[in-house]
Amino acid sequence: MMSRKIELFVPAITPFAADLSVDTPAFVARATGLLNAGAHGLAPFGTTSEANSLTVAERVAALEALVDSGIDPAQLIPGTGCCAIADTITLSSHATGLGCRGVLMLPPFYYKGVSDEGVFRAFAQVIEAVGPDLRIYLYHIPQMSGVPITLPLIQRLIEAFGDQIAGLKDSSGKWDNTAAVIKAFPQIDTYSASESLIPENVAAGGAGCISASSNVNPRGIRALIDGLNGADHDALHEQVSAVRTIFEGVPLIPAIKAAVAAQAGREGLARVRPPFTELGADHSDAIAEAVRLAGPQTR
Repeated sequence: MMSRKIELFVPAITPFAADLSVDTPAFVARATGLLNAGAHGLAPFGTTSEANSLTVAERVAALEALVDSGIDPAQLIPGTGCCAIADTITLSSHATGLGCRGVLMLPPFYYKGVSDEGVFRAFAQVIEAVGPDLRIYLYHIPQMSGVPITLPLIQRLIEAFGDQIAGLKDSSGKWDNTAAVIKAFPQIDTYSASESLIPENVAAGGAGCISASSNVNPRGIRALIDGLNGADHDALHEQVSAVRTIFEGVPLIPAIKAAVAAQAGREGLARVRPPFTELGADHSDAIAEAVRLAGPQTR
């Protein structure tokens, strides 16, 4: 089994101002706070970041703001996958030019029932346009995208493009799939989307997690990674699992933002863009409990 660094990448929320424009200062402050709280890096502009409610220009400007703030681009794996391949190329080329560690890439996701051949051609077109410095972390979230990233597709991409296929985030919620990817492709970094699965992920040879709830509990998740199989392993795993379980029972993105707002004492951090709506009062007890379990975090 390959030895690799086990990491937490946070899919950082995107704060919005009262007019629902991107609140860039708050975004940078949140990103810095997450790194200070123990995250190894950030994976902005994925599902939790409401990326598909952002324009290409907004994503470009926000990523530049992170780098301009002094965050090491080697700690960034921004999401770049769009329905239009040209948009994916623009975002991926921009991130690569900034020196980002890689990009987290959805397949084109509007049309369903497409073949592996079609998805391969989409990824290939991006890679060939951006060039040899591009590193892709494939984003498998079929319950949202409707377009799975299958094992034969991964195999073909690796055969064609080698180490430009750097890793995969498995958000399918199916551990058997994650385990199969790790076993079949030990040369890439495979991340689970749930911190509760970190022990299984690491034992199988995976690379850690990229988890929505790490916006709320980065310290706890980092403590679990650092304490794996140590004296406090069970307690650390119980804590992260308890926080994660709460978010699995509420509308995820509005709930994550509500919890972050409660932690920071800033109601505005709970704002979401349509079609999402802010969390209702019927979930306030759950959010309060998640915040209590997570404990103090860097604001």
